[in-house]
Amino acid sequence: MRIGVLTDYQIKQLDIQSAQGSYDIFGDKSIVSLLVPGRKVSLSVSGSRVVVHVGGLVSYTVSKVMLVPQRTNSSLLFSSRQLNIKKHSYEDALEIFVYKGRLQFVNVVDMNNYISGVVESEGGGGRHLEYYKVQALMSRTYALKNKRRHEKEGFELCDRVHCQAYHSKLRYTPKIRQAVESTSGEVIIDFNGDLVTSYFAANCGGQTCDASYVWNNSVPYLSTFKDTFCLQTRQSRWTKRIPKATWSSFLAKKYGVKESTYGALIYNFDQENRKAFYIHPSLGVPLRDLRKEFKLKSSYFSTKLDGQEVVLSGRGFGHGVGLCQEGAMGMADLGLDYKQIALYYFNKIRIINYYESQFFKQKKDVGTGNL
Repeated sequence: MRIGVLTDYQIKQLDIQSAQGSYDIFGDKSIVSLLVPGRKVSLSVSGSRVVVHVGGLVSYTVSKVMLVPQRTNSSLLFSSRQLNIKKHSYEDALEIFVYKGRLQFVNVVDMNNYISGVVESEGGGGRHLEYYKVQALMSRTYALKNKRRHEKEGFELCDRVHCQAYHSKLRYTPKIRQAVESTSGEVIIDFNGDLVTSYFAANCGGQTCDASYVWNNSVPYLSTFKDTFCLQTRQSRWTKRIPKATWSSFLAKKYGVKESTYGALIYNFDQENRKAFYIHPSLGVPLRDLRKEFKLKSSYFSTKLDGQEVVLSGRGFGHGVGLCQEGAMGMADLGLDYKQIALYYFNKIRIINYYESQFFKQKKDVGTGNL
């Protein structure tokens, strides 16, 4: 996989050192130096080119830099005098070039190494092995389905939650490596044989959300249903207070929903089951818009007026579509395996080995002359 990393930063200078193993340094396809443990390479922008300083002694100016490990289990550590990015460390190869006046870093990484880093970034430590397995399944399916998402920028996926969180290589949780390797190559496909869109969110608040409530389009293998496995977790409930004037001003300016017309109705809303719209669909106020405007943890909330404030009593964290991560953790703790968990959240799906299916598809195409 080609993963754009450090994409949250506008980096024009960065130091890289080997955390483990030695790396050949390529500048425009030619080896220019060697990076060994204890030594660092400094990179900076010069117009549309990269300036490479090795050991403070030699410098090169090239269009593209590649750091290629001489053996497996090698990794790189990043540091910057201007930015606090010391915790970022990545396995396998690294490509660097200038993009829009800044350094663009692309981790050219083995799929299992990438998924291991994603699962730790998304799920943290201290979880059951079966939860890590189902998260690996979700993340691998997502990566393969969306691998052309950033093609115009020179990589496949980025390291943000916009794609999947990928803060670093796997560092603290060896159990994740076991989960990733034991499910290696496994993905989820729908009844048409296509990779599913493997949505997941931190906590659904006790009921998963229909995809159409968030993105206007329904997904046939996802539905809204009650999920009690996440209810006793820290993110299952939340409260927020918003000034009455702020709330009413937004509804009036954005949607023409005014207190002079609707009275106290615009402050009092009961969402026992998940809905798509605030108060009533006829008002045309999507709950997703309120979540975005007021930076709410979810769109699953009820409201009531308390003096000069609107009190929001909310449930869950995230969009709530697809797999509920804290629900999956609860199911794993109760003894359910990763396939049972996946089948609970996704309807009429199959779990297959992606690479085996691609191999047999090629064999079939060869047999029919369709290459």
